[in-house]
Amino acid sequence: MKNIDTKTITKLSILIAITVLMTTIISIPIVGGNGYVNLGDMVIFITAMLLNKKSAFIVGGLGSFLADMILGYGIYAPASFLIKGLEGFIAGSLLKKGIGKKYPIFATSISGIFMVFGYYLFEIFLYGAKGAIASVPANLIQGVLGATVSVLVFKALKKTKLTGGEI
Repeated sequence: MKNIDTKTITKLSILIAITVLMTTIISIPIVGGNGYVNLGDMVIFITAMLLNKKSAFIVGGLGSFLADMILGYGIYAPASFLIKGLEGFIAGSLLKKGIGKKYPIFATSISGIFMVFGYYLFEIFLYGAKGAIASVPANLIQGVLGATVSVLVFKALKKTKLTGGEI
């Protein structure tokens, strides 16, 4: 992303803002655990489909970091930057080749599973292994929901012909 232009900065800024909104507005607390289920992953995956893996890393990392700070989950913010950033990067990598290109649900689901594993590892340090396992089901729901909804929204966007570089 050398020589990043104003148009790219604008796209990334808008997608970061949408990630924050989809994470903070549609935020369902996890019953009996820490954290929340949201649709921020959907935006990260759509970014990977529309742009590229580096853009998806930036949108996922910064959008999720900011959302955690806004919602009062500051302890999660650095982990979210890395985990959600890598979630976007992995999705972007898988979407450009092989089975991920042919079946985007595969690429987004694998990335969602990475997110679950990433948060599980992080939460081991916070709550121990038994405590960390408590948020795995909600994170799985979030990953699957984000993967599925992103593919459906992207298919709808393709029908509008807005994905040919206009977004």
